[in-house]
Formats: sequence, C-alpha cells, structure tokens
Amino acid sequence: MEIANWLDKELSECKFKDRRLDKRFKQLMTSISSNQGKTLPQACGTWSDSKATYRFLSNERVNENEILSGHFSRTKERIQMTKGPVLVLHDTTEFTYHRENPDKIGLVQKTPLIGKNAGLKKEHKVCGILMHASLAVTSEGLPLGLTSTRYWSRKVFKNTNQMKRKINPTRLPIEEKESIKWLQNMEASVELAGSTPSKMIHIGDRENDIYEYYCRCRELDTFFISRVCVNRLADESTLVEEIGSQKVYAKQAIEFVDKNGKLVSTTLALRVKAVELHPPIGKEAHYPDIRVTFISAIETDTPEDREPIRWSFITNLPVKSKKDIKQVLDWYKQRWKIETYFKVIKSGFKVEESKLRTADRLSRLISMCCILAWRIHWLTFLNRETERINPEVAFDEIELKIMKSYFSTQSLNTLQDFTAQLAVLGGYLNRKNDPPPGNTIIWRGLIQLHELKRGFLLANICG
Repeated sequence: MEIANWLDKELSECKFKDRRLDKRFKQLMTSISSNQGKTLPQACGTWSDSKATYRFLSNERVNENEILSGHFSRTKERIQMTKGPVLVLHDTTEFTYHRENPDKIGLVQKTPLIGKNAGLKKEHKVCGILMHASLAVTSEGLPLGLTSTRYWSRKVFKNTNQMKRKINPTRLPIEEKESIKWLQNMEASVELAGSTPSKMIHIGDRENDIYEYYCRCRELDTFFISRVCVNRLADESTLVEEIGSQKVYAKQAIEFVDKNGKLVSTTLALRVKAVELHPPIGKEAHYPDIRVTFISAIETDTPEDREPIRWSFITNLPVKSKKDIKQVLDWYKQRWKIETYFKVIKSGFKVEESKLRTADRLSRLISMCCILAWRIHWLTFLNRETERINPEVAFDEIELKIMKSYFSTQSLNTLQDFTAQLAVLGGYLNRKNDPPPGNTIIWRGLIQLHELKRGFLLANICG
C-alpha cells in the first residue's frame, strides 16, 4: 500500500541514521494509520512485518526526536506561515500500564489503596511513562503541530514530606527538579520558531508557575500566560495582598460546560495590576526581579452546586485595557485543546493497551501515534475554518475517489465538504443545529474510511 500523500509530506524531512530505518518507519506509520486502534500484529498483518516492527521499536539507534523530526519541520513551516500570534500549549500526561514486573518501564505515581484488602500496604505504585508535550495552535485554535516532547519514568519515589522537613524544595536548583521540562520544552519551541520568538505565547496550567521559567522567557524575548499556584513576593508584599487592594477593573460574562455537560453562564469580576515580581527566598542572587501583570478573575455570584471560579494569571503580555484582559482569558481557554489531543492519542490509538515491555519501545510507539493523533486533531478544527481549502491537503487520491463514490448524491469540492461526510461515516447526524463534529467522530470516520479503502484496493487486486 502506498503512503498517503499527507503522510508522505509530513515525514519527508525525517532523517534516520540508516535509509533502511527510514523506509521501515514510513511503512510502519502507514500500517498504524490504516489500522488505527488495533494491535501491532493486526496493523502489520504478517509475522515478518510484525518482527520487523518490533526490531525497529527495539533499535537503540532510533530515538523519539528522529521519529518526530519530520513533523517538527512541518510544524515550523506552519508556524512561519501563520500571520497572527501562535499559542504554544504545554502540559504533562501519563501513560499507565499493567505489568507484573514494572522495572523495565518505570513508575509514574503512587495511589492509596482503599478497602478491606489493602492490609498493611497503604499505597500502590503505578507503572507507566510520563510525556511532557508542547502543541502549537493558532489564536483561533487550529493545531499546527508539536514543537517539543520529553519522556521519562520514575525509578523510585523520594519521600517528599520527609524531605521538606530538611530542605525547602523552592530552594533547590531547577536543574534538580522535574520542573526543568517546562524550560526545556519552551526553549525547544522558541528554537523551532527561529527568528520570531515574540510571535509565540506559551500557555501552562498551575504546574507552570515557575520563577525560573518566567526569567528564561524574558531572556528569550517570548511571551507567557500561566495560572498562578504560588503566592509569590511582589512589590512590597505578596501577589494576593497586592491584587486584594485593587478595585474591580471590569466584569466579564463567560460561558463554559461544567463536568456534567451542562452549559453554564456566569460573570467574572476582573482585577489587574502590574507588579514587580521577586525571586524566591534563597535564589535572589541568581535571578532578577521581573515586571509582570497579575490578573484575577473571580465569579461574582457563589453557585450552589459547585465551587466558584477563581482564576489567577501571570503574564508578560502588555495588558492595558479590558480587551487585553479578555484576550488573555480567551487564549488561556485554548489550553484545553492539548488535553483533547492527549485523549486522541490514548483513546484513538489505544497506546495504553500496548504489550511492549520497555519504556524505550513504548516511547517510540507513542511518538509515532503523536503524529497520527495530530492529523485527527488538525482535521477536526480545520473543518471549522471559514476559508475554502483544497481537500488534497488532508486526503490522498484514492480516499477522495472513495468518498465521492460513497456520497455520490453530495457535492464534494472543498476539504470542509469531505470532512463533513467523513464525520457522517463516524456516526455524525449532520443535522442543521448540530454542533461541529469532534475528535471522536473524526477518528471513527477515519477508521471507516480505511476499511473502505482496504476493500477498494483488494477489489482492484482481485479484479
């Protein structure tokens, strides 16, 4: 089977140490793409291909950066072609596995054991891999691709509570903490952007509230928006005290979907203040004061069925008006897209069901699925673009021919036309008032399309 046009273009810049590895990689990517969510033996089809796949995944000369190198190059092109600002969404996710001997993979967390059978053993160690990823999107939310990834597992867990009695964790150098991944991914993303670091706005959750990170962003002339986790030293007191003395600057009506799927409308009271942020105690000699804007958004009415919204942000973006504040909130709301992206990798490609036995093999497989999951994520939001797009950007010649034949009564000309019918294959009803199809519908549609394509190719072979 030939590699799909989009995949051929996406992987064209991949560089391995051996041409045979490059050929095997592209064959494997085609197999996984065409057999989404299936096991590796099912995707490969024959024992010889399966054996070659396992050899590729076990090859020490293959690393995750080489697998993703072509995708990174294409992401760079898409970033450079984007006229407006580019949001880089940073977050960490866990891939968990059940193994009798987890030593070859490693650990991700400890969870408490609950119930009568817990006995003297109070905690359970979870086997798995952590991935810290950075996903570039346009300001409207169209995914442009990954800019960096990091993989790791934990061999042992330090007794954090005991350590805190002897050492203040905030005084440890950032290089000795897992938090360094935030700086490494941000630096890699800026390097990928090339000469336009000021075009990028790095967005992270409360885990991203790292003073060293803020300083490094300033050094690299790039912007950030982070949820506040720590009540830091600022001006003559702390962030909480400084913002508490401010009057409400404006009120902002918002809508969001709660955990029960219910659309909620509410109003936020906005407070904003530019402050001089001071480094943590013990690090004053190593890091300078930095000028940032602190934004507080608190729900005006206390709801009865949930906790009120209390958002606090630090940013080095210029914030001079209500419009600027709203833009910061809107850009931060795009952060949920990386959570959805992680869901596509896990649910669409079922990487947590893999039986591979080592962390290296699993991280190589996950890296390949990252590229394929991006396509699904990209197609989902590309379909919502108002600009009419050529369908050959995302589908190959055979796929377009199959879709035109299968939906012969429909007028299919643009990418949006084809994606709408792809969603129908995935179970989308396409009624007048239905919301746009999501990632789940698109990946189900792609599975159906690949089955039709397999039948088409088989019919041509059999005559």
